[in-house]
Amino acid sequence: MLTIEYNHLLVLASVAVSVMASFTGLMLTRNLSRLGDTHRKLLIVMASLALGGGIWSMHFVAMLAMRLPVLVSYDAVYTLGSALIATLMCGIAFLILHYWGRSGGHIVIAGLIFGNGIVAMHYVGMSGIRGCLPLFQPVGVAAAIAGASVTGIAALWLSYRRRTTARIFVGAVLFGLAVALVHFLAMYWTQFTAYADGEIEAPLIDHGTLALLVMLSAFVICGTFLLTATAFLTPAGEAAPPTPPMRETPAVTLGAAGPVTTGAAAPAEPAAETLPDLTRLPFERDKRTWFISPGQVAAIRAEGHYTILYSGDEKLFCPLSISAVEKRLPPSAFMRTHRSYLVNLSRVAAFERRKDNGLCMLDGVTSLKAAPVSRAFVPQVRAALGI
Repeated sequence: MLTIEYNHLLVLASVAVSVMASFTGLMLTRNLSRLGDTHRKLLIVMASLALGGGIWSMHFVAMLAMRLPVLVSYDAVYTLGSALIATLMCGIAFLILHYWGRSGGHIVIAGLIFGNGIVAMHYVGMSGIRGCLPLFQPVGVAAAIAGASVTGIAALWLSYRRRTTARIFVGAVLFGLAVALVHFLAMYWTQFTAYADGEIEAPLIDHGTLALLVMLSAFVICGTFLLTATAFLTPAGEAAPPTPPMRETPAVTLGAAGPVTTGAAAPAEPAAETLPDLTRLPFERDKRTWFISPGQVAAIRAEGHYTILYSGDEKLFCPLSISAVEKRLPPSAFMRTHRSYLVNLSRVAAFERRKDNGLCMLDGVTSLKAAPVSRAFVPQVRAALGI
């Protein structure tokens, strides 16, 4: 068996790259619910490339830190394929979180995909080593899978249950350390033996070329990290707009014949003031707050402390919680069908009864074909629909 030595500075560099990539990827996905579908998918791709590329870079910076007593090179197909695996697994996890919702079950599924994406990337990348043969012990594989799964779920739970910058930062540090932990945990139970490659037709990447590729990847990740870190350094709140000056109001005193106005003369009839229509629902788009009539909304879904309004083919981000939205809606028109859903009864085209729950099929709404009806709300919904 070959003896392994490590360059400790490169080991620390690999951990730093992992943490920066984790923070960059998780910060790029913040507030995606406020964006349109195309913009949201673009940022998910960018976040997947940042996080997947960071996992890959961490692995190969750590491999460059490893010193073996033989000349080592890397199969190009396995090496680049491992980067694609890491990026793809991150992309799948992000799609689950930002299109299925951030329930506890979805976070667990995404965390398992995140974690095992690290494991898959690691062992595919290790299989590309040429010049020596890595021997993987089953206990090391099991430990890597268990450690990656637990830490992946924990990191996403911290980052996604409440999407504050501080929680994203803590989750990113945890996930970045998890990537490093999985790598060195797996390496602890990996042994190397020398063998002759003979003639290998597959293209190989030598240490110098690999170092150049990793350096380029790490440079891009560090630059993106610096840009996204500004969100962490910027205060969360913005200055409130200046309060407009109050109009001077005439003083009113009580006289024997009733109220007597002093100061400016009171008009014969008070000017009518236009009050805001509090039944309209706000939504945010292009850094502006717009308003929509409840009659144009077919369904409303809770998204953490916010809501998503479904109208035609659009999904609109509303900054109000579902309980605040419910207070604005006419109770005769909207009904709670699920703890996370409110449905416009006039837009229900059909009701589908299932074993212990149901579905409200919506008319003319391409953004949401059906709204779920939980078991507790089935009787009320059926009664409201007259069935």
